[in-house]
Amino acid sequence: MLLNFIDRVGEWNPQLFRELKGRLKPFNVIITVASSLLLQLVVFLFQLREIPDDKYSLRENYCTLRQGYQNQEQQLYNQQNLLQQKIDNYRQITLSDNSIIPKLETQIQKVQTELNNLHSQLSKNFCPPDQIDWQLWWRDHWEYFFLTFSVIFVFTLLVAGTYLLINDLAKEEQRGTLNFIRLSPQSETSILTGKMLGVPSLIYLFILTAIPLHFWAGHSAQIASSYIFSYYAILAGSGIFFYSAALLFGLVSRWFSSFQPWLGSGAVLLFLFMTMGIASSYRDINNPLAWLRFFSPWDITNYLFPNLFRFKGIPLLENLQFFYFPIGENVVSLVGIHLLNYGICTYGIWQAMKRCFRNPNTTILSKGQSYLFIAFSQLMFVGLSMQDITSNRDRDFIGLVAFLNLAIVVVFIAILSPHRQTVQDWARYRHQDHKNESLWQDLFSGEKSPAIMAIAINLAIAAIPLIVWISLAPEDFNNSDFGKLKALLALALSISLMMICATIAQLMLLMKNSKRHIWAIGTVAVVMFLPPIILQSLSIYASDSPTLWLFSTFPWSAIEYAGTGTIFMALLADFTVLALLNFQLTRKVRVLGESATKALLAGR
Repeated sequence: MLLNFIDRVGEWNPQLFRELKGRLKPFNVIITVASSLLLQLVVFLFQLREIPDDKYSLRENYCTLRQGYQNQEQQLYNQQNLLQQKIDNYRQITLSDNSIIPKLETQIQKVQTELNNLHSQLSKNFCPPDQIDWQLWWRDHWEYFFLTFSVIFVFTLLVAGTYLLINDLAKEEQRGTLNFIRLSPQSETSILTGKMLGVPSLIYLFILTAIPLHFWAGHSAQIASSYIFSYYAILAGSGIFFYSAALLFGLVSRWFSSFQPWLGSGAVLLFLFMTMGIASSYRDINNPLAWLRFFSPWDITNYLFPNLFRFKGIPLLENLQFFYFPIGENVVSLVGIHLLNYGICTYGIWQAMKRCFRNPNTTILSKGQSYLFIAFSQLMFVGLSMQDITSNRDRDFIGLVAFLNLAIVVVFIAILSPHRQTVQDWARYRHQDHKNESLWQDLFSGEKSPAIMAIAINLAIAAIPLIVWISLAPEDFNNSDFGKLKALLALALSISLMMICATIAQLMLLMKNSKRHIWAIGTVAVVMFLPPIILQSLSIYASDSPTLWLFSTFPWSAIEYAGTGTIFMALLADFTVLALLNFQLTRKVRVLGESATKALLAGR
């Protein structure tokens, strides 16, 4: 039956057939199913160790007599406190009858004796079996089982699955079979779908074997079926997203060799632990960083099953808003926004995979795709922060969004900047390949042209929300030490510095050295971090010498201490450096575009 199923799969997707045939062998299937069943048995028996027996204490949660004894104990404590309070009051006044206090002390001793007898009774006697709430105990037992496997599913599917996918691509690359697959007549979608469905097939089998008991446990724990299926939908969505990212990482990180799978799965494991900690401690959900939490299944899992992290109070996601729309008020909108986010990001990753699969030397994203990504990220940042923006936290919002955009643009500089051979081919044959396009069109969307213009456009898109918000900020923002004008100048300084770094990186990538990417990273790192490190080591602080810091690569710390004229001078200096670097870049590209004969005659 299994062989017939695999044969039918082969007719639909040959790559999936290849993967399943190599993995779904009888021995592997038996081991996987047995491991899943054994783990279910172990978890079930582990919880059974706490089953109430004939020595079950009267103080335990599931003894129905517990509440009565607690009420009796509380009454005695209240009576004791009241008598003690009377004694303290009588000692502060002169009494005509000296026997009142001794009588009260005698009553306190009686109450204490009753308390001791009650504690002795609680410690010596045990809860009768017919007074144990077995229905509640089994409900909590099934809830423990359900939540335990909910966590196991997430870690098994995401961490182990990403490891297998990246490891499979690394082995295919080492054996040379990946190039053979690239030359097959199958489409990229068919091949990559076959990888995604086939490589982790044993993990799917492991989870599917546990699904029936997991669903039954949730039903027995009185968890709504709609919530359970919502969890399965989020689990599937996160699995597709992380598996797509794993395939992309495996295609573009060939230089890591055998370390690839450990690095990729380790990053996923670290991300899951980090977001689990954020979900259990960080209570501010309406901020730009909330978008990162959308990629982790923990927040939505806690929303569906609040006992997972045992938060006190209202689950955090109930307060979540997107452009003031309360998406956290019901499970449909909340699950829908998570799945929509997974879907859009997964689609973007697949576009990048299709580009890199046939041509490993191409950039991960095209310039047009980078514009869409940066626009989508700004939409998410602003939409998830609107409630915070209106709560007089302007500078926090601007600083956080600026930092996130800085990180994104740094990644885009590495992704979009082409290497020497690509730029040389573009400069030499552009008049043939793009004769119907102007130079500006080619710089805007061309695949092989330098990425300086694309980086500038991405920076402009990222700056639009910040410029709009700074302009519309309340008057008290303008009266602060920073002010609107200084905030706009700080943004302009940031853009100019990022453009300088992008130009330097592009210049380094045009070197003849085979390690030019290392030179690019090292040079940009030195330019960015060396000046502030030197100033800091010389004890030159921004508050004391703002001018020096304005002309460094970390001018933001000196903005509030510097005058407007000095800031304009620093901005002019940055523009001058940027113009000189771009002049050198243009000259370098022109030289690369010369024909081999002309270069030989010129002595180059």
